Amino acid sequence: MTVVQHSVQKTGDIAALLLDRYDRHARDLPWRKRPGHGAPDPYHVWLSEIMLQQTTVAAVIPYFHIFTQRWPDFTALAACDDADVMAAWAGLGYYARARNLLRCARAVVQDHGGMLPDQEKALLSLPGIGPYTAAAIAAIAFDRRAVVVDANIERVASRLFAIATPLPRAKPDIYQRVDTITPAQRPGDFAQAMMDLGAGICSVKAPSCPICPLQHHCMAWQAGNPEAYPVKPAKKAKPVRTGTIYWVRKGGRVWLVRRPDTGMLGAMRALPDDGWNARENGHGLPPFDASWTFLPKSVSHIFTHFALEITIAVTAWGEKADPPLEGEWWDVNSLDKAGLPTLFSKAAKEAFALGET
Repeated sequence: MTVVQHSVQKTGDIAALLLDRYDRHARDLPWRKRPGHGAPDPYHVWLSEIMLQQTTVAAVIPYFHIFTQRWPDFTALAACDDADVMAAWAGLGYYARARNLLRCARAVVQDHGGMLPDQEKALLSLPGIGPYTAAAIAAIAFDRRAVVVDANIERVASRLFAIATPLPRAKPDIYQRVDTITPAQRPGDFAQAMMDLGAGICSVKAPSCPICPLQHHCMAWQAGNPEAYPVKPAKKAKPVRTGTIYWVRKGGRVWLVRRPDTGMLGAMRALPDDGWNARENGHGLPPFDASWTFLPKSVSHIFTHFALEITIAVTAWGEKADPPLEGEWWDVNSLDKAGLPTLFSKAAKEAFALGET
């Protein structure tokens, strides 16, 4: 009985210390409401959580502002054109999130009257919402007790409890430990306090342990090796794929295609390519017969699971008819409005810089 009482007391201490720090030092983020300043907008919480998946806060903020200004709620987003959303998302990466964003908004409008469900189970039924996102939305937007574990919280919990099991096998243990310290009161603020702690004080390298409110509860600090956690498996080298991107110009315009709805960079406007993907190199065959010239400089890009080396082939299209490839002409001086993924923007800049317009 004494052990259980000590555990409960420690849990309460950790939550109280974190919430106290959060009340005084919470980060100002556009999707948040500061403690004591009312409830957050569920649409803002949902949108930010989708955008923040595998993406930094600094990268997300300008996109969040653009989206909320153009589409201020689920109804507005659900009614917009897919191409507009994909173009607005360009550069943020992980484009399946943008497709799921639209699918989710439309499901919320069609099945839930434009109001986001407030329970984890119902949230999990929506496109693009997995266990972490459902828990985060339930806690932050609706103050439901939910166990929220993102990368920052994962690091804090790993150090707090000195979890020696390497990731990803440690994830169930981390979840259980976070469950033991998640309070019934203010669970959303607690989750965000944990996120803030991981984003600032409990950083990946050189954590600021002397000013951490959880210092005396942290087993990794007591052992003198906080940077050893979380334990990560040895990194595998990313495979390097090669391929070609094709720049088809006609005066001051370039031919753009739309990628298939499924697969990498799905539904995005892009330059034609030779079919490269994460598993294999491009086949090297141009999309149609023409007089192709290869530019001297290649383009490199790093995806999540592979690296890509791209050569750029250019041709001038003088025919009256359009190229025998479904697409559209686009003014090269307005390519920033086409919503090209980063890789294709890099290739376009190379072609443009060398006067291939």
